[in-house]
Amino acid sequence: MPTQASATVLAKAIRGRRVSAREVVEAHIEVLERTQPRTNAPAVPRFEAARAEADIADVRIAHAAPDEQLPLLLGVPCTVKEMIGIEGMPHTAGLVARLDRRATGTAPAAQRLIDAGAIVLGLTNMSEVGIWIETNNRVYGLTRNAHDPHRTAGGSSGGAAVAVAVGGSPLGLGSDMGGSIRIPAFFNGVFGHKPTAGLVPNSGMFPDTVGDIGRLLSIGPLTRHAEDLMPVLRTVAGPDGHDPFVRRVTFGDPAAVGLAGLPVVLGTDTSFVPVRREIREARERAADALAEQGAAIHRVPLRSMRRATELFLIAAAEYGGRLDHIVLAAGAPPVTPWNLVRRKGGHNLMTALTLVAERLPRSANQSRRTLAAARALSEEVESTLGAGVLLHPPFARAAPRHYRTIARPWLQTAASVFNVLGLPVTQVPLGRNRFGLPLGVQVAAGPNRDHVTIAVAHALERAFGGWCPPDDGPG
Repeated sequence: MPTQASATVLAKAIRGRRVSAREVVEAHIEVLERTQPRTNAPAVPRFEAARAEADIADVRIAHAAPDEQLPLLLGVPCTVKEMIGIEGMPHTAGLVARLDRRATGTAPAAQRLIDAGAIVLGLTNMSEVGIWIETNNRVYGLTRNAHDPHRTAGGSSGGAAVAVAVGGSPLGLGSDMGGSIRIPAFFNGVFGHKPTAGLVPNSGMFPDTVGDIGRLLSIGPLTRHAEDLMPVLRTVAGPDGHDPFVRRVTFGDPAAVGLAGLPVVLGTDTSFVPVRREIREARERAADALAEQGAAIHRVPLRSMRRATELFLIAAAEYGGRLDHIVLAAGAPPVTPWNLVRRKGGHNLMTALTLVAERLPRSANQSRRTLAAARALSEEVESTLGAGVLLHPPFARAAPRHYRTIARPWLQTAASVFNVLGLPVTQVPLGRNRFGLPLGVQVAAGPNRDHVTIAVAHALERAFGGWCPPDDGPG
């Protein structure tokens, strides 16, 4: 079925005329329309435009010369997170003050997918301004978990993860500044990849990443099959002439990564947040599966990772400035205690709490010490990893019920640490727990070794089955 296959398989089938792009697009639209009432994953559909583009793709394929090199993803549907600009489409980032805003251009990462032939089905929902791990805002409403509507889809790329999880899209483009790809991928049972910092341009997003905040943020893919991660990463990566932090990198090949002798590190004592037994046991099963294929398992104390939340929050404040500047620039009312109490400006609770927290005093000496600690942690982790990978819990528990994560930033510790470190991380599904909720593990590696984490994701997909569709099947 088109709604179960990978983007790679679909692209080959479409180019080989075994299925039409229109048929593939229609199948995915049907799933998104049918599941929308219970998930609210797409924020802004563009189904008619997608159908027209599919017809154009089919005509192009029908008239292609036998030796013509067609675009890699020609005719393959995808979704794009609403904060990533698509020219002419809404670009609110969930802010009520931006209800009438349209993107004046298409973000380079999204444009590269389109240039590769991908067909955008729509924009997916996100948390307001990308602030929290609950996909909810006053513009598009609440997105619900693909497996249990009473549970969070995660955030901020929750809509992208749910659209992929239900079978409504083979891939979604999201962004990750503190786990915003990986946490939704975990909660919904799909693959997600945060690239090494500086591989993919963040241009064309709102809020934009002026200054060093771009070191924490990465655009990346969410997919239902591991084999799509590297092709999409290769497609969207590379300098765009605008993002000053993006550099050109020669990617390795996941297929060339051998597991025999690969060092696999299991950090111990890494979190002060108790990690549920089922999450710990899932990581152990992943390590055992890799050991059976020849990997060398090492347990290493990494207590310094406990400070991840503190390091992330201070780094974000130092690099990014204040959220109140962003919302004021968007046209929201001034940030005052009275306006926040009255909820004037249309903000959800988490954004309001963040705006209040920004006004708390912060010592310059504390900031300097924290940033120095972040650099020391980076050196420690990279030295520990060497040419290997780290298996790390993605979250302390499976998807919580809605709103149970509000005002608890320490819950992001397991994910946000890798934004501070700038390392590549792949979120891998590992089956489900007794309540039917997805389990999983993060696979991290040294800088520019994205192909290694993706190679391990392939191995774990073979061992555990990968993508976890909802109980009622894809769609």
